[in-house]
This record gives sequence, C-alpha cells and structure tokens, in this order.
Amino acid sequence: MDISALNNVTPSYLTGDADTTRKLSSQDGGFDSILQSMMNTVNEANDAQNQAESAMMQFELGYAMNTHDLNAIQEKADIALNYTIAVRDRMLEAYKEIMNMQV
Repeated sequence: MDISALNNVTPSYLTGDADTTRKLSSQDGGFDSILQSMMNTVNEANDAQNQAESAMMQFELGYAMNTHDLNAIQEKADIALNYTIAVRDRMLEAYKEIMNMQV
C-alpha cells in the first residue's frame, strides 16, 4: 500500500489534532450533549425517511420518472435509519454496562 499520497501528516499535526480533541471533550456538556446529538441524528433519519416516502409517492403518481434518483433517496434513508439504530444499540449497551458496575 502506497502511503506517499498522504501530505501534512507529521507528529506535530497529530499532536495538534489530539489537543483539539481533548479541548473539545473537556468543553463537552457531558450526557446532555450526547443526547442532543442523538436526537439530531434521529431527526435527520426521520427527515430522510419522509423524503424517501415523498419521492416514492411522486414516482407512483407519475410525476417523477427517474428510478435512479428514487433508489438513491431510498438507500440514503435506509442507511440513516440503520446508523441511528446502531448508535441507539451501542448507547443502550453502554448504559447497561454502567448500571452493572459496582461502586
């Protein structure tokens, strides 16, 4: 695998990126920000599902004739839904693990 195409990947760049990540996590609002981010993801998935349903109705009524665009919209909605479900499952696993910890 040729990695010569990677530019500007130096130890100082990686250190700066790590510092930025650390600053973001220290400024993070904790669970509230995670919950808000998840709610945004759910809303985006809902919007994608609604858009796919609308595109399907347009196609069924004969207003849209391009099946490629319809398929792309449906795949986007499916991916958004699967991603949301995967994140939800991981959050539930983490919650259960935290609840099983002994203090």
